[in-house]
Amino acid sequence: MPFRFLNFEIYQNAKKFYRNILDIILKFPKEEKYSLTDQLRRAGLSTILNIAEGCDRGTDKDFNRYLMNALGSLNEVVAGIDIAFENRYINKVVYSNLIDIAEKLSKQIGAFSKKLKTQY
Repeated sequence: MPFRFLNFEIYQNAKKFYRNILDIILKFPKEEKYSLTDQLRRAGLSTILNIAEGCDRGTDKDFNRYLMNALGSLNEVVAGIDIAFENRYINKVVYSNLIDIAEKLSKQIGAFSKKLKTQY
């Protein structure tokens, strides 16, 4: 099936998380436009795109490598969220909610990776 990633729960959840990131960065100060805002946008998008790209790489081992890249990008987003909280661009409630979502997504990616590893 072409574009099978469209049916993956981790892909759908990564897109929802990205939407949440986009919503919060709209409220960041203008001086962050070319630094933290752009980096969060790129890393969030990279999480999604690595899941999609890895899906058709031919082997489960190759796909797993892309999932690890997605996880790295997700970690980058979490670091950006932490910096945003530290600089008071987001409040504790928003911070906690985003960290919760990121943790669930991280666990999903990890579980998917583990499943792939059992197949190669």
